[in-house]
Amino acid sequence: MISNRMKNLHPYVPGEQPKDRVYIKLNANENPYAPSTKVQDAVVDFVKNNPMKLALYPDPDSLELHAAIAEMLNKTGGVLCNAVVDGEDVKPSEKDKIPFTVTPEMVYSGNGSDEVLSFVFYAFFDSGKKLVLPEFTYSFYPVYAGFYNIETDVVPMKKDWSLDTNEMLNRASKNGSGLIFANPNAPSGIGLSRAEIREMLLKADKDEIFVVDEAYCDFGGESCIPLLEEFKNLLIVRTFSKSLCGAGMRLGYIVANPELINYVTTVKNSLNHFPIDAVAQIAGVAACKNPAYYCECAKKVAEERETFQNFLSEKGWEYIPSRTNFVLVRNPKVSGEQVYQKIKKEGILVRHFSTKGIEDYVRITIGTKEQMDALKKAMEAI
Repeated sequence: MISNRMKNLHPYVPGEQPKDRVYIKLNANENPYAPSTKVQDAVVDFVKNNPMKLALYPDPDSLELHAAIAEMLNKTGGVLCNAVVDGEDVKPSEKDKIPFTVTPEMVYSGNGSDEVLSFVFYAFFDSGKKLVLPEFTYSFYPVYAGFYNIETDVVPMKKDWSLDTNEMLNRASKNGSGLIFANPNAPSGIGLSRAEIREMLLKADKDEIFVVDEAYCDFGGESCIPLLEEFKNLLIVRTFSKSLCGAGMRLGYIVANPELINYVTTVKNSLNHFPIDAVAQIAGVAACKNPAYYCECAKKVAEERETFQNFLSEKGWEYIPSRTNFVLVRNPKVSGEQVYQKIKKEGILVRHFSTKGIEDYVRITIGTKEQMDALKKAMEAI
């Protein structure tokens, strides 16, 4: 009854979303802070005062949202935790300044970065070429590769958990394929510098796509947006789910040169001409117009991450230094599964992976100070 494609699917497994009790959720890399009150007000006003718009199709091209995203990126430089905030005014740090103006034509948006990634896979990766992936990376990449019948070529990580960029480039050249990786990487949390990625781009095939997933960049990475003018094959994927406190809104976007944006838009229009609902578009615009609030949230998460990593060092836990809103952690005397279970008994969820090579680790999302204090107490008892 079912197709051969269906038989070979291996679905993505998300972090637990429990319904049996209330947990402190530090397992899905969600933001611990609510969207700004301006987002809340905009959504309430839209639903209350424009009910007929819920009965009509939304803007299929999300033009207002794309303009708002471009404006936000120009104001912040693409790294919220580094941006300089003065009241409601925001400007990028010196190292994050974009040497050109990001325009709405350089932006595409969809239902979360997962949908956006799906369209990127369809538009730019061929089933006849092996796609190069890091050994440990966002686990939806191999899921989409399987969905589109794309064979993968997995490159082991270096001993320090960083990406082996030379080997990735060598294999991409051999396979005649593009590249995709997260920066900072997940689940390791390590980030490449913009200069390192520029060196990769200089060596990479200019006729193949080069995808950098910046889902976690706002918490301490270096955005590659300043490289877009120099490299026309560079495509950057970003999301509202992490630093913009919007995992429930399901908004993700691409920043790239307009030609690449048009290719992805063609894929979207061949599947679903109205991907983003009207309420999500309103929420996204309001979020982008209130960057100061989200800069402060990102700064608090980054500061709490550093405090937590100091705690880990003091208490004898091992971890990979992170530039994200999570830390990959292990206890040298207790298995990853046991750590997960013991913390869960204390009413806190963290993420444990059974994947060989990281099975002794748990991935811990950075929460509020109060949430992290509760976690520390639970960890000290192990």
